[in-house]
Amino acid sequence: MVPRYARPPMSAIWEPEARYRIWFEIEAHATEKLGELGVVPKSAAKALWDWWATDPKIDVPAIDAIEAVTKHDVIAFLTWVAEQVGDEARFMHQGMTSSDVLDTTLAVQLARASDILLEDLDLLLAAIRRRAEEHKYTPTIGRSHGIHAEPVTFGLKLAQAYAEFARCRKRLVAAREEIATCAISGAVGTFANVDPAVEEHVAERLGLAIEPISTQVIPRDRHAMFFATLAVIAGSIERVAVEVRHLQRTEVLEAEEYFSPGQKGSSAMPHKRNPILTENLTGQARMIRAYALPALENVALWHERDISHSSVERFIGPDATITLDFALARLTGVIDKLLVYPERMQKNLDRMGGLVHSQRVLLALTQAGVSRENAYAIVQRNAMKVWESDGELALLDLLKQDAEVTAALSEAELEEKFDLEYHFRQVDQVFERVFD
Repeated sequence: MVPRYARPPMSAIWEPEARYRIWFEIEAHATEKLGELGVVPKSAAKALWDWWATDPKIDVPAIDAIEAVTKHDVIAFLTWVAEQVGDEARFMHQGMTSSDVLDTTLAVQLARASDILLEDLDLLLAAIRRRAEEHKYTPTIGRSHGIHAEPVTFGLKLAQAYAEFARCRKRLVAAREEIATCAISGAVGTFANVDPAVEEHVAERLGLAIEPISTQVIPRDRHAMFFATLAVIAGSIERVAVEVRHLQRTEVLEAEEYFSPGQKGSSAMPHKRNPILTENLTGQARMIRAYALPALENVALWHERDISHSSVERFIGPDATITLDFALARLTGVIDKLLVYPERMQKNLDRMGGLVHSQRVLLALTQAGVSRENAYAIVQRNAMKVWESDGELALLDLLKQDAEVTAALSEAELEEKFDLEYHFRQVDQVFERVFD
């Protein structure tokens, strides 16, 4: 995790003290149920909760010092707690295995991280919607292959982003549900030394579902799906970031990132205003997507368990969620303050002498009785003259001078095909689909 790209609430989930607090809650809840079942004295859980009620500081260095000797993190933690609580602590961890604690803790952490990410997405969606409504009818050029295609509105571009992130949110809700499972099933998952009722109790107290069947670990297909979902969200972030970067190019300059007073774009060139935020988002998206691959590789563990997944998850759990949290917040800021230039959009629309209306002329000629092949050839030969003139010539003027065109279409019919507003007839319907 790089502090530069971390925000405190998400980072706090992954701090060692936060992890140890979840460990304690799992152990104490399990001991509580074991007491109810008569497996251990009820006084054991009381002793644990009484100590916990003092809001003790988790001494991370002390636990680390014990682990340096035991070479086992869970045993180190249990040893430290026993030193604080006393004799009753010996009843902790009855019938349990380390993975019961570690996997259930990771489920809690990922669920909590998901809640923050869902809030992030809600803020992003609100920002996108506000700007989409603002520019619902702002004309701009649609591009395919980076080349002028036909007119769209800037609001439609943003509405598409809204729909995409709305899908991302649904996927994350599903991923959170799938990852938030509890396993307290003991060695190799047979419940031989711990009653399933203990698992049910811990799951209820922690707000988790019960893992229907674990081995000695929670199956890692759940985690693979979770991190793959984060990767898809990152891909959507990058798609929008790349769009902004393209629109900010000097030759385009239809929109750009907010440039604050006193901000500098280059150490060498004082005139520069670079899309640094969205370039940064592109880099972060690459990293988040990279975490999906090891999560997928973690699925194939040996037999009932191995720990090849463990070191991977110590990296990707914090890094993927912390980075995505930062990226979503950054993108929200970009959208919220995005500088939009409708005049430049109109200028670019007019840049190529009306070529953007070529399809309407093609369709009109076919409807007037000209074969599609001939109609295409007629429009294309005139369009290429405009193209080669770099927009100095106007397509409408050339078509009015083309005998094959005027034989099929009147001047008024031709002019009607160059009406920009025609392209925006269905904008309301699209917005209703997206936002209602």
